[in-house]
Amino acid sequence: MKNNIFKRNVPEAQEVVKSSSEGLGTFGGVFTPSILTILGVIMYLRFGWVVGNVGLIGTLLIVTIATSITFLTALSIASIATDQRVRTGGAYYMISRSLGIESGGAIGIPLYLAQAFSIALYTIGFAESVVGVFPELSIKVVGIVTTIAVALLALISAKAAIRAQYFIMFGIVLSLLSLIFGSPVEQSSIEMWGASPENSAGFWVVFAVFFPAVTGIMAGVNMSGDLKDPKESIPKGTFYAIGVGYVIYMVLPIILATRADALTLIEDPLIMRKISYWGDAILIGVWGATLSSAVGSIMGAPRVLQALARDKVLPRWLGWLGRGDGKDDTPRIGTIVTLGVALAAVYFGNLNLIAPILTMFFLTTYGVLNITAGIERLLESPSFRPEFKVHWAFSILGALGCVSVMFLINALATGIAFLFVIAIYVWLERRELQSAWGDVRRGIWMAITRAGLLHLGSSEEAKTWRPNPLVLTGAPTKRWHLIDFALSLTHNRGLMTIATVLTSKNILPEKIAQMEKSIRDFLASRSVQALVRVTSEPDAFKGAERLVKAYGLGALVPNTIILGDSEDLKIRKQYCKMIQNFHRLKRNIIIVHDDKEKGYGEKKTIDVWWGGLKGNGGLMMIAAYLLKTSRDWWDAEVRIKMVVDSEKAAEDAYRNVSGFIEKARTGATAEILVSEGRSFDEILHESSKDADLVFLGMAQPDENFEAYYEKMQERLKGLPTTMLILAAEEISFGDVLMQSQE
Repeated sequence: MKNNIFKRNVPEAQEVVKSSSEGLGTFGGVFTPSILTILGVIMYLRFGWVVGNVGLIGTLLIVTIATSITFLTALSIASIATDQRVRTGGAYYMISRSLGIESGGAIGIPLYLAQAFSIALYTIGFAESVVGVFPELSIKVVGIVTTIAVALLALISAKAAIRAQYFIMFGIVLSLLSLIFGSPVEQSSIEMWGASPENSAGFWVVFAVFFPAVTGIMAGVNMSGDLKDPKESIPKGTFYAIGVGYVIYMVLPIILATRADALTLIEDPLIMRKISYWGDAILIGVWGATLSSAVGSIMGAPRVLQALARDKVLPRWLGWLGRGDGKDDTPRIGTIVTLGVALAAVYFGNLNLIAPILTMFFLTTYGVLNITAGIERLLESPSFRPEFKVHWAFSILGALGCVSVMFLINALATGIAFLFVIAIYVWLERRELQSAWGDVRRGIWMAITRAGLLHLGSSEEAKTWRPNPLVLTGAPTKRWHLIDFALSLTHNRGLMTIATVLTSKNILPEKIAQMEKSIRDFLASRSVQALVRVTSEPDAFKGAERLVKAYGLGALVPNTIILGDSEDLKIRKQYCKMIQNFHRLKRNIIIVHDDKEKGYGEKKTIDVWWGGLKGNGGLMMIAAYLLKTSRDWWDAEVRIKMVVDSEKAAEDAYRNVSGFIEKARTGATAEILVSEGRSFDEILHESSKDADLVFLGMAQPDENFEAYYEKMQERLKGLPTTMLILAAEEISFGDVLMQSQE
């Protein structure tokens, strides 16, 4: 029977965008948009500022560090891109398909914002250069008009925008040639370390402003859904763009440093125009580069938004952002929304403010991309077979580089960025999204589990002991009290297993799997973390014995069996035989004799009938302590009760028990009762009649265990819910209680 109660928000198992044999190639789809974004607004309007602030050597250092991070990230991107078909969403798609939808969303949302803000960066840069030529104009007005214009171009014809890139490339080449053949504007000496400290910004401040200049590799990745062959085009086009960009960025500082002094470079954003052979060529270059970069960003950002909506990362009421129009699946609605974000950034921002924000977002994305590739390679999953192989150490080095640079730039901003990403991750995790694709998280947990199992050893240690219960519940909904008790013992820390034995004949594996899922859903609905095991056996007792005997892996096996009491005389012999076999297997046993009317009562009083630390005493004390420290039993009083024959014996017993309680620090109280000719059963019923829970120890099973158990059940009549405790592990529970004092 299907249960819709536990149905979760599951993205459909479909490609984010359909494959197409008609797509862009390496040069037009990856290299061109990447190099045009690299050789953009920062190069034309802020490169002189960079050289002026940190000098020739400092600039070459910044370029090398920034490009190294980008190169290492490109290696990771190439590895992922040659393993899977990268669809719309670029970096988001890569991360979500590897680290899971929560991680992908936690990075995808900041990535979208970064790309939306990038539009503002480029249009503000364009506006600055225009106002530098026409001072009567307003930077804000020009920026807003330009932003709307590039958005309309992307909406009207994406192909036309892509074709325009080739003309822009020609303009950039022309501007660079004009710069090379230019002349100095003044006599100056080469400043190796920039202007004086009082007139210049710090190294890492300058780095933060420059870094967006090398983030152009995302332009090609973000257009992945429009590429004919992403596996081939993304690695090649990206590496070519990085190489060409690095060469240009290493040459330009030499030209700038030899043609103007540091203060001139800092104060004049259009200094390149003055030192070029044909100054207007610089305007052609900067206008073309900024506009093409803006077009590239406004084409890429909506596609990330589209992928987020289609994967249901965004709230359901924003699902309309996943729509696409035409055969190219153009995200027109997403483009309009992105335009709104960009306009807000243009209105409130400026170049030097936006650039560091972008740096933090891009470094975060780069870091996670590197982690993704590193984990995939480190795990060596059979499913990860990239054509471009990169050693995991390079990816991890790239990730460390990203994080280190972020902290060097601004530790506070880095912390805020991390908190922002974590907040999104937690939000997505609480929504319990499920993906229709696999990710590496299971592989990570498998690796951790393997390492843990191999290091656990074969013997239990008192210092690290905790109950790992196997709860024989049958139908969990009918025996919730067993799970409730086990949960209070483990505090959701121990490894708890909920087990059921099906006695019907010829049960298909599909039926067992369906029942296991139903139980898991039931537990999840009550926030219970537990493993689930369902097995089938015509004889329920033999099935339980077989399960307990075989269940577990290595040293990690259930050490405590929790089950309900049975008062059915017809099955008493089998029941007692099962208990004997559990004890023979060295499993501790807790039998729950529940009061069907009162249950656990008010959970205020726990009576432990104690006969000393040896035998069951230590386990009873530990169980009572764990119960008291659980959330539901927090206010409970644990009373350690002992029966003696005389007042003299009572004084000695009270002193000994109180001393033990003080050393064990369990928070219990001692209560010594004198028999005065009364039987133990009389004292038990009189003293514990108002308790919410009673602990009693059981004798070790022998050939007369069935008769013994019958007497125990007679003793239990009229008592509150009672736990029958039988310790069986080869471990001193006294050491578990007292080891901290040694």
